[in-house]
Amino acid sequence: MTREQERAAARRRAMKVDAKRAQQQREAARNRQALGVVVATLVVVAGFVFLSTQLKNDTTPAAAPKGSSASATSAPSATTAAVAGCTPAPPVPTKITKVAKPNKATAAGKTFTAVVTTNCGDITLRLDGAKAPQTVASFVGLAKAGYFADSPCHRITKVAQPVPLFVLQCGDPMGGAGTGPGYSYGIENAPKDGKYPRGSLAMARTTDPNSNADQFFIVYRDTDLSSVPAGYSIFGTVTGGMDIVDKIAAAGVSGGATDGAPAAPISILKVAVTEKKA
Repeated sequence: MTREQERAAARRRAMKVDAKRAQQQREAARNRQALGVVVATLVVVAGFVFLSTQLKNDTTPAAAPKGSSASATSAPSATTAAVAGCTPAPPVPTKITKVAKPNKATAAGKTFTAVVTTNCGDITLRLDGAKAPQTVASFVGLAKAGYFADSPCHRITKVAQPVPLFVLQCGDPMGGAGTGPGYSYGIENAPKDGKYPRGSLAMARTTDPNSNADQFFIVYRDTDLSSVPAGYSIFGTVTGGMDIVDKIAAAGVSGGATDGAPAAPISILKVAVTEKKA
């Protein structure tokens, strides 16, 4: 091989080395780019998982009144507000006595007066068995069984938007932690326009229309629940003692929230029911 041929061969070898090095650099660049995409994707996925977890763990109550199972709020906290005319609330019961489902025929076409004695005074209710026979029969049966004794009204709402909700919710002896009386039933007499005027007495429930049981709510300010499918059973009206509900509402929600345990604890001590004769 001549000297010129040797030089040419050397140049070819050098070109091959340079080409290989360039190829290696290009592959390394592609690998770094791919790794960057993978890392960015993992960061996005991790962020999404974290956000989803946080949203799932969000305990902010829904706007609609809650029912008698896991969706109910907890018992009143230690944060209290002094309200004139109220005595200290009794301890929250630790168990619920199961009651057989009353026959709606016992209330059909009848009107009852219920005097709900609370630690803040008496609230008088008119129960309409003509429009909501099963609901009234249930309420009367639970009252006569002493089911509501010492039960706290565990929820007050002061929600203006997006769903106006102004109610005091009661009826669960364990302050929202109970599982109900052992039966449930469907909706009766829900207003078609979704409007619940001040003084309305209605049943609380879960998203299941057939989950009516023990919990009920008193509307202390006109409330519009037209956005809630099926609505809630109106089974009576408050005829006395709205001033008591008003001052509990005025005291606000424990912790300064808009939905939760009343800052001023109110509990049902007993409920006396009498049938109103024609």
